[in-house]
Amino acid sequence: MPEAPAPAVLAARAAETRIVVIGGGIGGLLAARECAKVGMRVTLLEAADAVGGAIRRTELDGVSLDAGAESFATRGGHVRALLEELGLTDRIVAPAAGPAWLAGIPGVGAAPLPVGGLLGIPANPFQDDVRRIIGWSGAWRAYVDRVRPPLTIGHQLSLGRLVASRMGTKVRDRLVAPVTTGVYSASPDDVDVDVAAPGLNAALTRVGSLSGAVQALRDTAAAGAAKAPGAAVEGLVGGMTVLVDALVADLARLDVDVRTGTPVERLSRDGAGWRVIAAAAEIAVDDDDAQAGSDDDSTESPENEYTADAVIVATEEVTARALLAETVPALAAADPAEAPQIELVTLLLDAPTLDAVPRGTGVLTVPGSHTAKALTHSTAKWDWVREAAGGLHVVRVSFGAQGEPAATAGLDDDAAAALALSEASALLGVPLPASSLVAAERSRYIQSQPASIIGSGERRSAARSAVQNTPGLAVVGAWLAGTGLAQVVPDAVAEADRLRRALLWD
Repeated sequence: MPEAPAPAVLAARAAETRIVVIGGGIGGLLAARECAKVGMRVTLLEAADAVGGAIRRTELDGVSLDAGAESFATRGGHVRALLEELGLTDRIVAPAAGPAWLAGIPGVGAAPLPVGGLLGIPANPFQDDVRRIIGWSGAWRAYVDRVRPPLTIGHQLSLGRLVASRMGTKVRDRLVAPVTTGVYSASPDDVDVDVAAPGLNAALTRVGSLSGAVQALRDTAAAGAAKAPGAAVEGLVGGMTVLVDALVADLARLDVDVRTGTPVERLSRDGAGWRVIAAAAEIAVDDDDAQAGSDDDSTESPENEYTADAVIVATEEVTARALLAETVPALAAADPAEAPQIELVTLLLDAPTLDAVPRGTGVLTVPGSHTAKALTHSTAKWDWVREAAGGLHVVRVSFGAQGEPAATAGLDDDAAAALALSEASALLGVPLPASSLVAAERSRYIQSQPASIIGSGERRSAARSAVQNTPGLAVVGAWLAGTGLAQVVPDAVAEADRLRRALLWD
């Protein structure tokens, strides 16, 4: 590694370096912040009217709520470290304790998700809450795992195939599939065992059964939790947009020029640097200009052009590949990964029947049993939401998964809210008449292909290699880092650091 230049030299270089960040999701905001920290001149261009990406806010009848991501995974500690930097530790909260439920179980209807499993795989198939869901026949089939020869141990990539071969289809379809669909928006057959459940194949080889491997991993996790207790996910009082607001405020302090409503249309090389062309902005022309002979008496559309020493692309995958097709042809050669299109309908309900929290904090569905894939009872899950709702209830209903378009996609907003209300009633097991609906909000977003999907690791590695071989370029975001803030945050920081080192040290 070359010797670091003197601080004064680095500061002078940074002050002369221009960075354009394309995309204002969390990855783009963090990358912009990292570059601005060292004094670089940063402009961030966001196509939408607001930054934040999948983290967004809505207001229902005066109640401010998350309309996108509502929590973050605590693994790695990266998100918490960022929140500490931003002075937000006093806003961190854990969700209420209690099991999720499963709905759409053949012959059963709904039941709590069994405790003591891993991605729905049980450690003991005869456990009462497991047997309730898979029945005696399913339990005995799953028990065969204990006596069956350990064929192909350590070599199975597909979680679904592994579970079905070892413990049967009832365990896969009724226990594992609802979890993978709800968490990853994917079928268990498409989920990579080693990514979704690190160490499971190795434990299977060592122990000799899948249920025994689950128990071994849980024992190891329990020992670690005793040393470092804490919830697997956490949220923020006021919603996850509190993080976005804090990052925007920090960017303002660092003199980052943030421009929303500015979609980028083209990205090209300009000598050793870059040229960024944004969509033409519609600017009203006043009456005096019109009377002076303007060709257009209402608007003019000047081109927005930006030059930069380096560019950070922080958009979703399809847009990123399209923008970089000219300068990174290796990206254009590969088709974008299939990305689930998710619709989330948030309901504010006047429904006293929900006071008893009939299905805990949320419900996952057996694939094919309902049009919704999952439901979150937010006023049961988060104390701050319950207090903000003032006696009303907030329920979030999710639609869409990998290879399965959202059932609400072709509906107007009113029809989507009606479907969500009907699904909420079925999933929560209580009547929710149309009169109980106070307000509704519908959000659409593209979920990047989860890192757990078989083959996605190789795709991401190839894309990242092509990007890193291009001088003055970085790409951040969930399609390369993996979904979730726990992956996006450290990746964005690392990529921005790699880029700024190359610009300032070389």
